[in-house]
Amino acid sequence: MRITEAARRLGTSPRMLRYREALGLLPVTREAALSRRGGGHRRFGDAELRAVALALALEKRYDIGPAELAFGLRVLAEPQVQAHVRELGERIGRLSAPPARALDFEKEKAMRLLRRRP
Repeated sequence: MRITEAARRLGTSPRMLRYREALGLLPVTREAALSRRGGGHRRFGDAELRAVALALALEKRYDIGPAELAFGLRVLAEPQVQAHVRELGERIGRLSAPPARALDFEKEKAMRLLRRRP
């Protein structure tokens, strides 16, 4: 279906669907990529409608906007971004440091004790 019909079904505007697509909140399809390069129109199918409906539900449930949701996906998908966001969270006290260092210390201590045994 065309964007106007998809927007009507979802209770949003065609402009908002284009914005969501620009943010990466729509499934990437070969057809969509080809239509964008050739100046054609993107067709919306069931997968796109379900993805937008889920995004709208998440935004409403967590009181966030599409850009915030897109950044959340970027954090999940890009390890370097995730590491930087985690570092910020630790520095401002919203996240605790991962316990891996403490576990490594305990593991080394146990290994030293085992080596001493006859």
